[in-house]
Amino acid sequence: MSRAGVLPAGALAAGRRHSVGVRADGTVVLAGDPEAGPGVASWRGVVAVAAGNVHVAANTGRSHTVGLTSDGTVVAAGWNGDGQCDVGGWSGVVAVAAGWRRTLGLRAAGTVLATGRTAEGACAVGAWRDIVAIACGDWHSVGLRADGTATAVGNGRRGQTDVAGWNALVAVAAGHLHTVGLRRDGRVVAVGEPGACAVGHWRDVVAVDAGSRHTVGVTASGRVLAAGHDRYGQCDVSGWRDIVAVAAGAAHTLGLTAGGTVVSAGDDGHGQCRVHAWSRIGPPLHGP
Repeated sequence: MSRAGVLPAGALAAGRRHSVGVRADGTVVLAGDPEAGPGVASWRGVVAVAAGNVHVAANTGRSHTVGLTSDGTVVAAGWNGDGQCDVGGWSGVVAVAAGWRRTLGLRAAGTVLATGRTAEGACAVGAWRDIVAIACGDWHSVGLRADGTATAVGNGRRGQTDVAGWNALVAVAAGHLHTVGLRRDGRVVAVGEPGACAVGHWRDVVAVDAGSRHTVGVTASGRVLAAGHDRYGQCDVSGWRDIVAVAAGAAHTLGLTAGGTVVSAGDDGHGQCRVHAWSRIGPPLHGP
């Protein structure tokens, strides 16, 4: 999905009240609400992580964390009220995504697994084929096809599932009420909530992520762009440099530097921004 040496998605993940990172040795670190990922410090052989969100309106504090291991199996910890952590039988998985009460797993064959809340139809991914990347919003799920087009299911009340006309994509991201696509030419497209979709002028972007109401992007030069809701300072990233990956939570943003350290901005009400002591963040060279 990336150019200029940007790391593959999964080294960092951000939820509403927690942040998660994968070290190069396959271990996992967590900052913020410990109930979102109890026991993740004992995980081994992890190559990517995903952080479940807490729906903006519900704000219950209940969330979960997902880890993809090097053998293609998946582990999960945290709140399991809708079965979003029931991933024990999954295999052949190459990417994971986590949303509100929901987990997706992308298999090497291009099909997608889903578990968790089904009320909005965001788990209706069984018919998807030729998928190479996945993303979870609060109420919707997005898949990137091998031909550079996108598909989406779930709640689309703000137009966040209107991605049928997109093409030449290399990455997708999903927030609360918006969806973002990164094009091969380094431009960014978005549908849904207007503020978070104000990315049409972005250029030379190599990676994107979507928070609940904001969007962030990394440029080839290692700088970070942001658009959308900034009540907690989650978009105050213009001074960041040498960034190779980003993760956007509900109201905070994380940036991974080329040296394997992490910077943060935004809401720290549960300690989710206390990541500055992290080191050696980044997936191992081997994968599933």
